[in-house]
Amino acid sequence: MYAIIATGGKQYKVAEGDIIKVEKLGVEAGETVTFDQVLAVSNGELKVGCPTVEGATVTASVVKEGKSKKVIVYKYKRKTGYHKKNGHRQLFTEVKIEKINA
Repeated sequence: MYAIIATGGKQYKVAEGDIIKVEKLGVEAGETVTFDQVLAVSNGELKVGCPTVEGATVTASVVKEGKSKKVIVYKYKRKTGYHKKNGHRQLFTEVKIEKINA
């Protein structure tokens, strides 16, 4: 059984027991989170929502919060002496999928 959920502007295919990294949710480690934007659910047959599946939720527990690896952004224009180096670390929340309610 799997589900496709939407959170943080992205879509994730999840199954029970999966551990995924999503955009920062602002929830402490050990707490539970419910995703109600379930786009599709499959348990033998695929049920696609329009835009979401009625009454379907995905329950997850927060494992940890953190920052991902640094990404270097380097801007450069030739012949003008312009260059700019910038770094970015995206915040994330790691969650473990506990139950898919469909």
